[in-house]
Amino acid sequence: MSNKETSTLQSALDSVSSTIQSGIHAVTGNPGDKAAADRKQAEAEARSDLSHATVKAGPVTATADGVATDNKDRTDGSWNQTIGSGKEFIGGITGSEQLKQAGQRQNEEGKVQEAQGQLSDLGQGLKERAGGVLTGAVAGLTGDEQAKAAAQEQHDRGKTLQRGVEADLQKQADAERK
Repeated sequence: MSNKETSTLQSALDSVSSTIQSGIHAVTGNPGDKAAADRKQAEAEARSDLSHATVKAGPVTATADGVATDNKDRTDGSWNQTIGSGKEFIGGITGSEQLKQAGQRQNEEGKVQEAQGQLSDLGQGLKERAGGVLTGAVAGLTGDEQAKAAAQEQHDRGKTLQRGVEADLQKQADAERK
C-alpha cells in the first residue's frame, strides 16, 4: 500500500479540493463540477478511514502502514489490572477485606503503569513520524532513495505506534460510557 493511499494529509488536501470544486459548482451550476466534488470528497473520506484503520491483537497493533508492538508497561499494566480485579472480586466474595484492598491497589497501579506505557508509545510514535518526515525530505532533496525508504519506514512505524495508543484510548472511553 502506498503512503499516499493512507495519508492523513492527503485526505485533508482532497477534502479541501472537494470544497473548492463544490464552490465552482455553486458558481457555474455545472453538474460535472458537482460530480467531481462528490468524487473527491468520497476519496478524502476513504483515505481518512484507511489512515485511521487499526487492528489490535494483544500487544500488537497493525495498520495499513505496518505492525508495531506495545511498550511493555502497557501490556504489564493491563495484566496487573486484570489480576487486581480478580483479587478484588474474590476478596469480595470470600469476605477477605485484605485481598479485596490488595486487588484494588494492584488494579490502580496497573492503570498507572498502562498509562505510562501509552505515553511512552505516543511520544515515540510522534517522534518517529516527525523524524521520518524530516529525514525523508532531506533524502528527497539529495536523491538518496535508500535513505528515503528508511525514513518512510520510520514514519510508518511511528504512525502505527500512535494509532495503537489511539485505539486503546478509544476502547477505554467506550468502556467507561457503558
